[in-house]
Amino acid sequence: MIRRKEQYKEAEELTVSHQIRIRFNETDPLGIVWHGHYISYFEDGREAFGRHHGISYLDVFDSGFTTPIVKSTCEHKLSLRYGDIARIETTMVDTPAAKMIYRYVIYDANNEIACTGETIQVFLDKNGELMLTNPPFYEVWKRKVGLKL
Repeated sequence: MIRRKEQYKEAEELTVSHQIRIRFNETDPLGIVWHGHYISYFEDGREAFGRHHGISYLDVFDSGFTTPIVKSTCEHKLSLRYGDIARIETTMVDTPAAKMIYRYVIYDANNEIACTGETIQVFLDKNGELMLTNPPFYEVWKRKVGLKL
């Protein structure tokens, strides 16, 4: 099997851990989390990351930008069940490109990996135009948290 060379490094110091409890409405009749909800858990992780590190959706919007997701991947390892407490670890990937890359690891109550994934978001200005370079507010934020420009 050919492995793709890792283009960018995770900024391990920029990891946030967030706990959630699996709700009844997130499960199928067998009490197992429906696979589509893991993407919502990734969003929970991104929001926790943003609040913790000062780059929430509202911070981005107040700076005149939006960050739509252009790619998401999700690999399921173990099932989560109704009532479980799960932990989402969200890590920012350090990239010079004009995008935000997050990686996720979701752990079950036994600290076993239930799911891994990644999302990529790009920057759009107020007119919906794709930014090909990092917006100024993002460069300021990256310097503040010690990431490369």
